[in-house]
Amino acid sequence: MIRVCHLYPDLLNLYGDRGNIIAFQQRCKWRDIPVHVQSVNRGDKVCFRELDFVFLGGGSDREQILIATDLMKRRDEFAAAIEGGLVVLAICGGYQLLGAYYLNRDGENIPGLGILDFYTRAGERRLVGNVAVEVSLNGVPFKLVGFENHSGQTFLGDIRPLGRVLSGNGNNGRDGLEGVWHKNVFGSYLHGPLLPKNVRLTDYLIGLCLERRGLNKELMLLDDDFENRACEAMLLRLVHRGNKLFC
Repeated sequence: MIRVCHLYPDLLNLYGDRGNIIAFQQRCKWRDIPVHVQSVNRGDKVCFRELDFVFLGGGSDREQILIATDLMKRRDEFAAAIEGGLVVLAICGGYQLLGAYYLNRDGENIPGLGILDFYTRAGERRLVGNVAVEVSLNGVPFKLVGFENHSGQTFLGDIRPLGRVLSGNGNNGRDGLEGVWHKNVFGSYLHGPLLPKNVRLTDYLIGLCLERRGLNKELMLLDDDFENRACEAMLLRLVHRGNKLFC
């Protein structure tokens, strides 16, 4: 059984981010892979070392302040589980919380967990719109699509980005990078939500969870024609306009 934790679903669920959990569950269900989802809100008990997959969604500055205070109490255990191979997907505000800090527009410094080497500061304008990103999993390049809406601009230190922006803004609208990738942790500004739009990434996360369980991570193939055509249609609008791009 894959053990999933949805952290702070009551506060971090902008732009339908809960759909990432739904997509993960459904693609497991189609393969007869049992999944148990635990929702953890402020003050609830959680043991990260017993989990396989943790999801953090997006929220406003107010929610991030509330979450940062609670999550800091769990910081060391969370960081240890990450170093031990815990699979994490963090979107937008949840992504920002994994870094050193978020300096908001009022000059208030919202402390992050400091687990990953990056920081975020508020920009003068919101970065909004559809995004296409080139990534590589197991040496195979493909494209992700999603939607971004953030004023925070994230700057990476000595850490790997999730991918390279083909269309849109990504982390900060300057360096052409999107997201972050450390061990089995994936941070991104892509809403949409991300996983229903990008089934390759969803399956990659499922495989990592199975590997963490000591199980065979080779997944049964599904009929993804509909999902792939939807992804390719967006890519044609954003970056290609003529030749075929594969999700």
